[in-house]
Amino acid sequence: MVKLNENYLKLPGSYLFAEVARRTAAFSAAHPEADIIKLGIGDVTLPLPPACVSALKRAADDMADSSTFMGYGPYEGYAFLREAIVKNDYEPYGVRIGPDELFVSDGAKSDCGNIGDIFSEDCVVAVCDPVYPVYIDANAMAGRAGDWDGRRWTNIVYMPCTGENGFFPELPERVPDLIYLCFPNNPTGMAATKEQLQPWVDYANEHGSVILYDAAYRAYITDPSLPRSIYEIPGAETCAIEFGSFSKTAGFTGTRCGWTVIPRALERGGESLYDMWMRRQSTKFNGTAYVIQRAAEAVYSPEGKEQTAGMIGYYMENARVIRSGLSEAGLETYGGTDSPYIWFRAPGDQDSWSFFDRLLDEAHVVTTPGSGFGPSGEGFIRVTAFGDSARTREAVERIKSML
Repeated sequence: MVKLNENYLKLPGSYLFAEVARRTAAFSAAHPEADIIKLGIGDVTLPLPPACVSALKRAADDMADSSTFMGYGPYEGYAFLREAIVKNDYEPYGVRIGPDELFVSDGAKSDCGNIGDIFSEDCVVAVCDPVYPVYIDANAMAGRAGDWDGRRWTNIVYMPCTGENGFFPELPERVPDLIYLCFPNNPTGMAATKEQLQPWVDYANEHGSVILYDAAYRAYITDPSLPRSIYEIPGAETCAIEFGSFSKTAGFTGTRCGWTVIPRALERGGESLYDMWMRRQSTKFNGTAYVIQRAAEAVYSPEGKEQTAGMIGYYMENARVIRSGLSEAGLETYGGTDSPYIWFRAPGDQDSWSFFDRLLDEAHVVTTPGSGFGPSGEGFIRVTAFGDSARTREAVERIKSML
């Protein structure tokens, strides 16, 4: 009989957002008259920027002409996009990353999950708690997480992020091999300062750890003093891999395009992590579609920059409305100023899923329960600002009335 990967059998229940969708569908079936507003899954609602759509159409025309047709592209992505990313997302912040240190992909989620392919099954993994579920689930599937004890994984180093420490983790006593950091953070919505990140870079370099830095929400930072990249921190080029994304910056959640930076200076055991990732990608991935990469390149055109800035402003106004409205209702709220996520404590010591169900049942608003992001998320709820503006305002008013 064929043997299965038993690590999958250890995974508890379903993926967090699949469970949110299941409960929402069940409620909708039982109450077909209910007008449900979804502020749970962080999917965008605005269409692609016109500049990107135009570029997508032009690229499709290229594929219809033998003189401009593109077949297999470079495994690391086309130079035109890698150069645009470096010029616009790194050089303005004084980061010296070359286009030849960057890989274009079909999204940061894929790379965050697949990066473990180049590391040993024995690696000890540390995550912020609460945390984006992919970081833990991907390592559980690879056999690094240990066993699920009903609340947490036995071999994961959980780094609590709570109100007491400002939702920023402390350096762990047990030294991990891989350290996942995400700022601005999903789910708490909190951003990190250069002063907060420097000790982590120093710690990783001292112990030989590798930081896996998810910067998917960098475009939502409003404070100019905050770092947009881990490579703004001295020493990061020898200890950090960074993931970027067009999903929330330019509405590419369904179009799929992101990137991963692996500096040439990053080595472990005398081996280049860049070379290992190139070997992995060239074996398992044939690159992001040419038409998609042309659309992503258009994000950096003058029109694209103006249009994406408008989109980000739209969502950040939603975040302001949510945060101010929930605060007026007496809720303890965080995030929403340098991030499109708002994190709030459920009132009356209610647990996350109970308050999720109450919000769905009484206000007909879908959120995401904090406990789904880890043990320290219990008692909290995450709300996304990626909804329609009018519907977002209505959802906030419903919650205020409910409370």
